[in-house]
Amino acid sequence: MLFGSKKDVFFEKLLLVARNVEKSAKYLVDLKIDNISDLKEIATEMKSYESEGDTYIHELIVDLNKTFITPIEREDILQLAMKMDDVLDGMEQCMAYYEMFSITEHDEYIQKFVSYIYSSTLEITKALELLSNKKLLDMRKHAIEIKDLESKCDELLRVSIKHLFAKQKDPIIIMQYKEIYEMLEKVTDSCQDVANTIETIIMRNA
Repeated sequence: MLFGSKKDVFFEKLLLVARNVEKSAKYLVDLKIDNISDLKEIATEMKSYESEGDTYIHELIVDLNKTFITPIEREDILQLAMKMDDVLDGMEQCMAYYEMFSITEHDEYIQKFVSYIYSSTLEITKALELLSNKKLLDMRKHAIEIKDLESKCDELLRVSIKHLFAKQKDPIIIMQYKEIYEMLEKVTDSCQDVANTIETIIMRNA
């Protein structure tokens, strides 16, 4: 491996992106919605996380464009950043739909989805901390855990939609909650995309 001992600016920037995604997911886990008026503030807060992430990625791209030699393939650096950004974009979009649908209740399935998403972002951060310390092989266990969490969310989506159609009679509410469940599951797909990119980086560089 051609890494030196010094911290690399690209790995540090990727870690900033990961920690921002984790903070965003933690915000969803801790979310308390008392009334409809809270939804605008929540959507705005999630948008601020998304904007912060965009800033980090812009800075990363600027650095890539002015750097001739990078610690790993520049395409892998950019791919990892963009896949993490997809996770954040998915969470931000979900909160925008909360506001649009005037959803004020985190039911048990949404709580489980959000918990799995947060767990996935913790694993992403741990993996990126290892990347920052140039311990690529140790990243694999976190990629595997992210994939396991995504599999749990596949099953959760089936169970949640089955329960929704069995218990709910209002077609509008069915449509709204089905949309939210599917959006949250898509966020876990994005987490798995991050895991796949991590495994590609390991394969090419370890």
